[in-house]
Amino acid sequence: MRVQSLTLAAAGIALLAPTTLSAAVPQAREERVVRREGTVLAADLLAKVRDCVPVSGGRYRTDAGGPATIPVCGTREAVFWTADMDIDCDGQPGPLCNGRTDPLFSDTTAFQQSDGRYLSAERLPYIVVPDAGGIWNYRDHGIRGGSVAAVVHQGRVQYAVVGDVGPYDIIGEASYATAEALGIRADPRGGGTASGVTYIVFKNTQVTPIENHAAAVTLGERLAKEFVRAG
Repeated sequence: MRVQSLTLAAAGIALLAPTTLSAAVPQAREERVVRREGTVLAADLLAKVRDCVPVSGGRYRTDAGGPATIPVCGTREAVFWTADMDIDCDGQPGPLCNGRTDPLFSDTTAFQQSDGRYLSAERLPYIVVPDAGGIWNYRDHGIRGGSVAAVVHQGRVQYAVVGDVGPYDIIGEASYATAEALGIRADPRGGGTASGVTYIVFKNTQVTPIENHAAAVTLGERLAKEFVRAG
């Protein structure tokens, strides 16, 4: 989880990772982006979330100190929001996510793998939900660690799980692996994208074990098909 202010995000652009690390990033991105994880079209999912019926009691900021403009919306099957994407590099340290590459790095995540270790942001596609608070409580809507999400950006759909919890008043964050798979710059120092990411989280779902991404894809694809066909 992270609290990233607009000032910090801007300053992070100047603190680029070393050349050797930067050279590794495009290779990892190429491997992830070419993977296709289902047949449900991004346009069909977006058509189902065009209209917002708010389920949150207020609106979220996308960055600390910014305006609160993002509601959480809901249908019978899912909750959703459209926001930015900040990069979560927390959990198990690796060559891409560690205290050297990410000034806000934490070696923990809100949820853990079946072996008791924390999640790996650079390997597991996951999203971050706001901590329960006065604006919205994700638990009240059937959302938990391992709930399945479809993340949509520029014509791509990436299936993920709920893997971490962030500040109670900020929304719009996902793991390094999620960003890479969507073609979003995954550098935790100034990466991400400022807008245009839709997060659809399916209620009362859970992938077990949480680190089984193949299971998340299989379940996510089935739920997405049902979602776009629902009347």
